[in-house]
Amino acid sequence: VQLQASGGGLVQAGGSLRLSCVSSGRTFRRYGMGWFRQAPGKEREFVAAIDWSGSSTDYADSVKGRFTISRDNAKNVVYLQMNSLKPEDTAVYSCAAAYYGSIRSLMMKDVYDSWGQGTLVTVSS
Repeated sequence: VQLQASGGGLVQAGGSLRLSCVSSGRTFRRYGMGWFRQAPGKEREFVAAIDWSGSSTDYADSVKGRFTISRDNAKNVVYLQMNSLKPEDTAVYSCAAAYYGSIRSLMMKDVYDSWGQGTLVTVSS
């Protein structure tokens, strides 16, 4: 599948953004989806994931209670709602797809088959 992420931008601390990731494939509903982020000079890290059915989600501890991942299989899109943003959330956010990925594996970068190009989120203090 091909993935296109959007929705990034500049926001003040405490604000919100919603990222979207649209898939061009007709088999989107068969893919577990994840969001990862990479800050300057740091490794890419797991943010959130949702399994292919949408029934299970997982979050990094740093975003639990602030971020929500969801998907709309009819529209081939996965969302990341980000609330109470902090300067340390500043990064390039990328979405990724893993064929029938189970929720237990979706926090690992290596299980993903396809990656989107990333969208920049900048949180000012």
